[in-house]
Amino acid sequence: MLIIHNSLGREKQAFVPITPGRVRMYVCGMTVYDYCHLGHARVLVVFDMVTRWLRASGYQVEYVRNVTDIDDKIIKRAAENNESIAALTARFIAAMNEDAAALGVLLPTHEPRATDFVPAMVRMIETLIARGLAYAAANGDVYYAVHAFPGYGKLSGKSLDELRAGERVEVDQHKRDPLDFVLWKAAKPGEPSWESPWGAGRPGWHIECSAMGEHYFGEHFDLHGGGQDLQFPHHENEIAQSEGAHQCAFVNYWMHNGFVRVDNEKMSKSLGNFFTIREVLKQYDAETLRFFILRAHYRSPLNYSDQHLDDAKQALTRLYTALRDCPSAEIEIDWTQGAAQRFKAAMDDDFNTSEAVAVLFELAGEVNKSASAATAGLLKALGGVLGLLQNDPATHLQALLGSAYTPEMIEQLIVDRANARKTKNFAEGDRIRQVLLAAGIVLEDSAQGTLWRRQ
Repeated sequence: MLIIHNSLGREKQAFVPITPGRVRMYVCGMTVYDYCHLGHARVLVVFDMVTRWLRASGYQVEYVRNVTDIDDKIIKRAAENNESIAALTARFIAAMNEDAAALGVLLPTHEPRATDFVPAMVRMIETLIARGLAYAAANGDVYYAVHAFPGYGKLSGKSLDELRAGERVEVDQHKRDPLDFVLWKAAKPGEPSWESPWGAGRPGWHIECSAMGEHYFGEHFDLHGGGQDLQFPHHENEIAQSEGAHQCAFVNYWMHNGFVRVDNEKMSKSLGNFFTIREVLKQYDAETLRFFILRAHYRSPLNYSDQHLDDAKQALTRLYTALRDCPSAEIEIDWTQGAAQRFKAAMDDDFNTSEAVAVLFELAGEVNKSASAATAGLLKALGGVLGLLQNDPATHLQALLGSAYTPEMIEQLIVDRANARKTKNFAEGDRIRQVLLAAGIVLEDSAQGTLWRRQ
């Protein structure tokens, strides 16, 4: 049985969908005013992995990943660029889809844009006002009355008193409570606006996901995901809006992937350690980046550095080399046996891709020893479940080896070769020598050990 760490209960729980055999999943997508960064890459790849595993497990998955195409940052960037909001958002939606495709991310079932759902947002806001959970202020804004929703704080695990004690937002004189958040913003000169019962304006950020989730899935659905940074306040506010409007449970399981760190510091523009997907792909191939993301458990922090990407590249090379040197047979995975069973156990334990990838390396080792086409076929098939190892091995290795090995990568391969020779696996030792030679690296054995030089 699949076990998922539910952020709402802060524990692992057995996954039981509302409708047997069907999963409805909503993931918060991108605000499209710039190129996607590594944090976005992790969200894209993690929930693509979740979707793939649910489908491999026999579930029919309906996956919604929204696009925020109206927002303060979008308005500001369009003005700075002297271009229309429509042109700006169209450009970065196209770039986002290009980046996602490069990373092997499958298209979601639906990719709604916020601007197409403004009427639905207005209707939900009207319902919240009627239920006494929201109020129109004198300045034309509409706010959610946090104190009126008894369950506020259940996702973050904080009480209203704790949240108020940590409140740093400048107090808005039009709010009844500093924690109240905006549902509708009154129109400002030069900004896009829509008509509403409270005058011209535009929706706040949080309400869009409640309205779009309702449109596709109704009042109650299975799974909601996003980055850890969205847990509070965005997802907390979604719960307040949706449960306040519908008077029933909103989502059964909440999943949040961990932060991306750069050299052990949180990635941020202010620290100057901010990388877009496109910048990383100038140095590393896309499957290496995907492999790097999936090799870590989705809830753990992901520490980005050139050394870690080099290591991921070397590791992926070892998997592809095993497939190159042994033609793989087409197989149907038997999840009850051997390596497939261990892979399934790992994935069913809160999508533990770290353990699942370890199974791939076990299989690669077996392929190197036995040259079994069936084992190679299983390696490729299980890799495919994670969106890996589906390229032609020889072509992909040629692309991987086209960029120079780092000294650390070469030294590790020398160690691997020495270990193979100690166990009399001379074929593996020769294979490593040939792989390095193909990359322009010559090994020279001597009494002092193995030395290397570039041709």
